[in-house]
Amino acid sequence: MKKFVSVSDSVKWVGVVDQDMKKFHGEELSIPSGTTYNSYLIRDEKIALVDTVIHAFGEQWLELLKEEIDLNKIDYIIMNHNEPDHSGALVQLMKEIPDTPIYCTQMGKEIIEAYYGRSYNFNIVKTGDKLSLGKNEITFVEMKMLHWPDSMMSYLNGENILFSNDAFGQHYGANGLFNDMVDQNTLEYECLKYYACILTPFSKILEKKLEEVISLGLPIDVICPSHGVIWRDNPMQIVEKYSKWCRSYKEDVVVIAYDTMWESTKKMAESIADGIREVKPEYEIILTNSAKNSENDIVTDMFRASAILFGSSTINNGILPSMAALIEGVKGVNFQDKKVAAFGSYGWNGKSLAVLNEELSKTKMTLVNEGLKVKWNLNSATREECMVFGRDFAVKL
Repeated sequence: MKKFVSVSDSVKWVGVVDQDMKKFHGEELSIPSGTTYNSYLIRDEKIALVDTVIHAFGEQWLELLKEEIDLNKIDYIIMNHNEPDHSGALVQLMKEIPDTPIYCTQMGKEIIEAYYGRSYNFNIVKTGDKLSLGKNEITFVEMKMLHWPDSMMSYLNGENILFSNDAFGQHYGANGLFNDMVDQNTLEYECLKYYACILTPFSKILEKKLEEVISLGLPIDVICPSHGVIWRDNPMQIVEKYSKWCRSYKEDVVVIAYDTMWESTKKMAESIADGIREVKPEYEIILTNSAKNSENDIVTDMFRASAILFGSSTINNGILPSMAALIEGVKGVNFQDKKVAAFGSYGWNGKSLAVLNEELSKTKMTLVNEGLKVKWNLNSATREECMVFGRDFAVKL
């Protein structure tokens, strides 16, 4: 395990870097760069531990933590969020120091009790409540539904450090740990992916919460999230990105996602792309096979997009499984203010287009036309038909 690292005069990162983890939330989220489980130790006249780590690393983490500090000297435990990747080692910790007060929201208490079947010395906090550590104090800010109902942030005045939990984080198991010590392209992408795949459904809530946090006038010199890097170099850059991303964010991007059986739907996608490109040469057009690429990476591209096309061959009476899963994922993140259309090839009943249109009609995106279907393989006439479809779609962007 990585040795613990100082963040400031009074704060030390006491977490875990897990570069081997490649899937998260069960098998739902792909995280090729690994992740971290960030826990923080604050030393003042009183000592506070902010969050724990996932259960799988609990024993190793506790051994290192004991080398860092006599556990009995920890005065407070602050649990900003109690999803098992943050609270998994809490039970192991509390076996060592069972009477230590735990500061969390009311829902945080309920979640700990429900997950672990135990009750502790809970101290329930809400936005604006403070906890004195001596020279400095902690201010609590509830972040309900960002992205769980128990979530909150904790702000350490004096050091001007925001412990933001899942907000402003990313799944990046970087050994460098700080934002100025890692590959910037990877960092930028993983931040965008984290937002697109996890926080997009809560954008309206986040917009209001960011305004609330900013209105508090708290100077922020460091942001310490619970996953990924610590923001010490221009930490407000990630806050500024969130402020853009939560407001119906989109770029001049069109994503054409498809699955295909015998390449006909793929050929349709390529010809549609050619048609769009003729009308909108300035747009970035991303063609992606939903069966061969990570759903999460496709959704991340779609987050950036102004418009999306979904294509599938007909199989039996429906669409191909990867496309069905992708659309379900898109419905889950609740994309809005994007223009969409469907297309697909078929051999006899051609039902894929109707299924795609029906599923897209259940979203809050704008279905701009009835879509296009082609029987069997493309020829010169149907290829031109696809290009015309692409041109017509581009006019509506």
